[in-house]
Amino acid sequence: MAQTELELKIVEALEAVAADHGIDVVDVEVVGAKRAPIVRVRIDHADEELPTISLDEVSAQSEWVNEVIDELDPIPDSFMLEISSPGMARPLRKRRDFERFAGQTVQLTTKATEGRRKFTGELLGLEGDTVRLSCDGETFEIAFDEVKTCKIKPNYDA
Repeated sequence: MAQTELELKIVEALEAVAADHGIDVVDVEVVGAKRAPIVRVRIDHADEELPTISLDEVSAQSEWVNEVIDELDPIPDSFMLEISSPGMARPLRKRRDFERFAGQTVQLTTKATEGRRKFTGELLGLEGDTVRLSCDGETFEIAFDEVKTCKIKPNYDA
């Protein structure tokens, strides 16, 4: 989930044109040093019926992503741009993601300052503004706005 103002600004600019390319902006992350950060953009097909985007398809989409970010000029200094598929540990950011991937095992971290903050369990979905998660034999309800990060936990044994 895009967390910083900078990440949200980049997501907004990309989402403004992504649909024209049949693309879903899965996540944007700015990491690394402040002087030369890495801007990671994860994309996938907007059509949920299609398989996860391939490396060749990501490469074909890179030009417009690069143009949007160059036009936005979000970072005054130099930065590295990485464009990729969401991968097996796909981040969940949008409300639709929490519905679409219900039944998957996820790792979720909350913004809470007290009590339990980390959960690994089955995503039961989204009901209104509440994310439901089955974890350790219990059902947890977490306000959508309190979710800091949530990723699908890959099962490498399947």
